[in-house]
Amino acid sequence: MKEQVYQWITRRAPAARDRYEALRRRGMSRRQALPVLVGGVASHLLRGSPVPDLGSGKQLPSGGSESAQNRGESPQALVRRLEAYGVISFDVFDTLLLRRVDRPETVFALVGAKLGYPDFARLRGEAEQAARRKKRQETGTAEVTLGEIWNQVSRRCALDPDRGMALELETERALCQGNPYFLPVVEQLRAQGKELVLLSDMYLPGAFLQQLLEEQGFGRFSRCWVSGEAGVSKGEGGLFALLREAYPHKSWIHVGDNPQADGAGPGKQGGTAFLYPNVHTQGEAFRAEDMSCLVGSVYRGLVNGKLHNGSAVYSPLYEYGFVYGGLFALGYCRFLREQAQAQRADRLLFLSRDGAVLLRLYRRLYPEDARPVYAYWSRLAAAKVCAGLFPADYFRRFLLHKADGSRSLKQILRPMELERFLPGLCKALDAGPETPLTHKNAPLVEQYLQGVWDQVLKAYEGQRLAAGRYYRQLLQGCARALAVDIGWAGSGPVSLELAVQTLWRLPCQVRGVVAGTNSLHSPERDGSEPLLLTGQLQSYLFSQAHNRDLWKFHNPRQGHNLFWELLLGAREGSLRGFYPQGEGFRLEFLPNPHGEAVEEIHRGVLEFAEEWLETERRLGLTLPISGRDAYAPLLEALARQNGPCRRSWEGYLDAPDLG
Repeated sequence: MKEQVYQWITRRAPAARDRYEALRRRGMSRRQALPVLVGGVASHLLRGSPVPDLGSGKQLPSGGSESAQNRGESPQALVRRLEAYGVISFDVFDTLLLRRVDRPETVFALVGAKLGYPDFARLRGEAEQAARRKKRQETGTAEVTLGEIWNQVSRRCALDPDRGMALELETERALCQGNPYFLPVVEQLRAQGKELVLLSDMYLPGAFLQQLLEEQGFGRFSRCWVSGEAGVSKGEGGLFALLREAYPHKSWIHVGDNPQADGAGPGKQGGTAFLYPNVHTQGEAFRAEDMSCLVGSVYRGLVNGKLHNGSAVYSPLYEYGFVYGGLFALGYCRFLREQAQAQRADRLLFLSRDGAVLLRLYRRLYPEDARPVYAYWSRLAAAKVCAGLFPADYFRRFLLHKADGSRSLKQILRPMELERFLPGLCKALDAGPETPLTHKNAPLVEQYLQGVWDQVLKAYEGQRLAAGRYYRQLLQGCARALAVDIGWAGSGPVSLELAVQTLWRLPCQVRGVVAGTNSLHSPERDGSEPLLLTGQLQSYLFSQAHNRDLWKFHNPRQGHNLFWELLLGAREGSLRGFYPQGEGFRLEFLPNPHGEAVEEIHRGVLEFAEEWLETERRLGLTLPISGRDAYAPLLEALARQNGPCRRSWEGYLDAPDLG
């Protein structure tokens, strides 16, 4: 209970906790150090947190998957509702068709990108408003066609309207996808011989809308009324009047997403309305907005369209990968490719376990690249293999980071594989095997092991030999290798580099790439900066000099590292170590109770990446994913108010000290 209270208090004042724990490590008693902790916490609470709140401030769902929130009736139930009517009319955009972006203005921005014209989205919007004003003055209606809009665009931009209209139609086609909720609905109603028509408040040509729907598998509709061509709209009731006049003796119902145009209008013309929940209205409450405009719009469009169309409910683990991991994994893989090309790497070592899904995605992106391989390496295995190279890190990882009284001396020596030293240690400390490791006796344990250091290193001799055999095979014929890891100190790539050069003397230079570095809240916050300076390490998401707001926000003390690592992981457990076997080696792993959960997360990651790649293919454009954009989705989940949401994932997190 005391430990829980301590953790609860110090999570809110990490700087005070760091000062307190530093004093305890130096041997100060709890009674002496406690006033420093209390004073630091009080000061923190009075002045407020120095860490800025980033993100969009969204309150994420805490009870199950997002796709289950506010879910309406099934497609089968909707068919039963609609089949009672003789004529069924459908809205087009945000109903039968979903754009791969969350706002129409993004279409104009992408047209501007293809035209190479600055600020085109704003100019296109102004031109549409001018065309509507002109039309209302001349005819009394504000309903316009695409041609009338582009006449106004050409006056503002001196662009060829024919080319511009062709590009806009091309971009709309690229971004449209059939709504999977309505595909079986339309198919079953058509099989029953129902009259199916389209009503759309839209400037695009009706023939073009029919063509889009046919391309997306909906077939051809009996009629298509669009406001720009008809001169009347759903919002003002004119399109519904045309429908009523065309089918005077049939009952009809209209399906659409707009509460005013689609929901209120039909009843005034003798029809019935079925209001379909707009996917972006449903998803807006949960989506990250602190992103660049184009990447953010495509990201939100894909996620909202997937989770809120109503056709399926996904598992929370799948959604964790799809919503928070896919954009990051795709952006990181492209960053890795850039680094591999720039550094002329002969081999890409995707370090276990965080490299597993990244390797799968990288090979999907670059199937012609023969350089990537999966490389077994872990903090636990590296600490033992490289104990003679990094003794301070060895003791910090195995002793100081675990000196909280929750583990006995016997339990501490087990992962170190030094159980043979337990009798001598107990005798030297005048303690029993079950004595807890604390900040007070941890230095004494370290002092004892340093006294028998040659024997400790000899205990790891076989592991050094076996690891050398493994990497000699993996790096054969390579002069330059790039080691890929999630982060955070860069110890994985750095320890591997020194082992390759010093222990095994292989003729290969190893450089590292990490997703993120140590942050402001890390005890060793400056540790990786010299490596970034010399280029031995590269970081994608953040560092002290790059996306500094994220560097200040990211807090391993609050589990941020673990939530990122949960997105990657692997089905197998963490590598326990390398061991000799004849003239070769064998690998031993710790158990992983969450292997199936990892696979479900990876499924979400990879399916998001596929949808993003399909969007780029259709657009003929590559959308660069910056590290800042890649972090943004998880930024929402890591915000203080979303602790209840995170609790649904906490059961799948690795232990903080797992190798």
